[in-house]
Amino acid sequence: MTTGIVITAAGRGERFIQAGGIGNKLNALLQGKTVFEHTLQQALSSGLPVQVVTRPENLLVQQVCAADQVPCILLASGGLGESIAAGVAATANWDGWLIHLADMPFVSPQIFVQVAAALSQHSIVRPSFQQQPGHPVGFTALLRKQLCALRGDNGARELLRSHGQVHLIPVYQPAIVQDIDLPSQLVANESMN
Repeated sequence: MTTGIVITAAGRGERFIQAGGIGNKLNALLQGKTVFEHTLQQALSSGLPVQVVTRPENLLVQQVCAADQVPCILLASGGLGESIAAGVAATANWDGWLIHLADMPFVSPQIFVQVAAALSQHSIVRPSFQQQPGHPVGFTALLRKQLCALRGDNGARELLRSHGQVHLIPVYQPAIVQDIDLPSQLVANESMN
């Protein structure tokens, strides 16, 4: 069975720009690398296959993918749902997908492996930290058709609600709920190291 990671990197990062950030937040520097580079390295270190979905104009993300030989779909996405659908459709040979947000650079490789392993027993799996559901969200092939039909900006929220039974894995890593939305978060994380 092949379970892989779909990294959704096709958002516009409007909150980041409105808060004074310059350019796409995925290309912002964090501890000497871009936010996207950190996210991609964590995913690749899991040993699972990776597929990236990004915007046609985000040349930096495309260059990073090319350097690491990671397949990359270009999509002028109108929302997270479309990005997920494109990533899943491009990897139709996989048996499971871990949907991960490109602005979550702190999720460890072990979390990806844990979520992927739990998909052998459950059709939807999510890590949780202190009762808060996080990322990546894992789906089995049973949900391929619904994932490929997603549209809009809610991602897979409706699918999660309608499916009902989501298996949560309690983890002690706040990283699974920690994303980069604002320039101030880059600075805060720089001072942590």
